[in-house]
Amino acid sequence: MTTVVPTSEEDPALAVVRFTADLSWADAGPEVAEGQVSRLVVEAQECMVQNRWLDLASLMVTSADVIFSKASEKDIECIYTVICNLVKKPESLDQVHEMAELIATKVTQQPSEKPALRLKILFNLYNLLENPYSQFFVYMKALNLAINGKVTEHIVPSFKKIDNFLREWNLGVNDRRDLFLKVANVLKDSKSSAKDSFNFLVKYLDTFSGDDALSLAEAKEEAVHTVIDFIKAPDMFQGDLLDMPAIAQLEKDTKYELVYQLLKIFLTQRLDAYMAFHSSNSDLLKSYGLVHEDCVAKMRLLSLVDLATSESGQIPYSLIKDTLQIEDNEVEPWIVKAITSKLIDCRIDQINQVVIVSRSTERVFGHHEWEFLRTKLATWRGNITNVISTIQANKITEDSTQAVQGLTIR
Repeated sequence: MTTVVPTSEEDPALAVVRFTADLSWADAGPEVAEGQVSRLVVEAQECMVQNRWLDLASLMVTSADVIFSKASEKDIECIYTVICNLVKKPESLDQVHEMAELIATKVTQQPSEKPALRLKILFNLYNLLENPYSQFFVYMKALNLAINGKVTEHIVPSFKKIDNFLREWNLGVNDRRDLFLKVANVLKDSKSSAKDSFNFLVKYLDTFSGDDALSLAEAKEEAVHTVIDFIKAPDMFQGDLLDMPAIAQLEKDTKYELVYQLLKIFLTQRLDAYMAFHSSNSDLLKSYGLVHEDCVAKMRLLSLVDLATSESGQIPYSLIKDTLQIEDNEVEPWIVKAITSKLIDCRIDQINQVVIVSRSTERVFGHHEWEFLRTKLATWRGNITNVISTIQANKITEDSTQAVQGLTIR
């Protein structure tokens, strides 16, 4: 947050009004300019005396376009530091929000002119605000400015703090949707991690419930994009997508039912199901930019994970070969790929031609998996309680024995 330090006897706000007025009326000639500058300074003084801070902010940002076109970047930053600090003056949060809205709207009117500087001004304004909704309003203005001004690289680092922001902002459903979708699109366009963009798309889709069919319809296209992004990603193997209402609606949509079917294959079935789907729908895959060879590679890894989950921890080489539709000499390389991708932990028994699995990733972690985990944790808790009870009982017995021995000795 920038702090205003007065460097002269004149109030910083009046100095800004005088400076911007001089710039605005410079072309009108000295005689006209002097009168107009004096008039604006007097008006600013009246606003300050009467605590009309919103009117003062409005007066000061009127010349914003002139400031950005004629002043140096250093002067612009100083001018707007003074203007932004006006939001600390009113006691009414509603008036503070009106001022923040006025300043942010004016700053973002010409996003292609000095966009990075405009973004810096908005960040300064954000840091001066205490009202959560005013902060959210300014942040969204900054996000839109970054998009329209093509300087998203300056706002992408803030996405890591979105979860913290959300706890502070306490947003409604529509605001969260708008935020998540914009962030997802920025990340996708900025060539950031595909997983980061995907995660925000999932957050967006998760705001839709099955109770509102009209709202669900607006999420249909993004639901399709999410499915395709998941299938394309070479490093994403797990997703609780099938039961999300925004995605589940695709199953009954004649246009997108095959997309849902493909997702179901990637999350719950094996390579043979994908190969059968591809033989009937190769054109569909191409229309979504899906490369058959990449899909086969991903399905082989997912099929191996499925084997690790269902074969009681021990998988014969022959079963891996048949399931993954590969040659004998390819079995171990695919096992290594699964280990490298952190999908399984296992030991390869070359002599007996088996893979002994100690851990595997769940492809879908839904209600059934949570119930299984709850049961497992309850069992562990019971076992630990029994161990503690046994240790305590043994300690009591040991203490009693030592006490008896002590009496005997005396």
